[in-house]
Amino acid sequence: MAMAQTLLGPDRLMFNHNRGLWGYSGTAADGAPLTIQATGVGGPSAAIVFEELIALGAKWAVRTGTCRALTADVQLGDLIAATEFVAADGASTVLSATPPTPTPDLANRLSADHRGVVLSTDVFYEPAESDRAGHWREAGVLAVDMESTALAAVAARHGIDFASVLLVTAHWTGDARLSGEALETGVKRLGESGYQAVADV
Repeated sequence: MAMAQTLLGPDRLMFNHNRGLWGYSGTAADGAPLTIQATGVGGPSAAIVFEELIALGAKWAVRTGTCRALTADVQLGDLIAATEFVAADGASTVLSATPPTPTPDLANRLSADHRGVVLSTDVFYEPAESDRAGHWREAGVLAVDMESTALAAVAARHGIDFASVLLVTAHWTGDARLSGEALETGVKRLGESGYQAVADV
């Protein structure tokens, strides 16, 4: 809703609420139609929604969502544009034998504080004894989410341009969370980054 209020004109309409996932459509600042659709949590939910958006005529998409950062140099509220996707989730593994990469032209137009590897997992809150994050960090992963890689796999199957930009709302270790006014500001930046990437498509 916050992105719709920021990016769409007064003609915006909540055109979908199936499965409790709100979707808005309207006219963007450049006069072109724009759809903003929630996908739910996790690759399976996101993949279903994206398949249905493509069936309705979507030609490109940018995931705008949240992530947990793996490295100390990334701050809460920073934006990360994915340069590569790593699959550590079931949906992405089923959908694609090789994790696809973002569409370069679209990804390069994303405004972000960092660019790097994004890994998608099924378990966002790992057991305390798990050391998977250490292995991911050694492999160069910058942040972890739950949807980007599955969405990229769906896009690749259909020849759809796709990119992902993520808002850091937490670190993998530590209890600090982005909240309040800082979260609102981050969401606004996130939406603007995604919109600017597709405005000239």
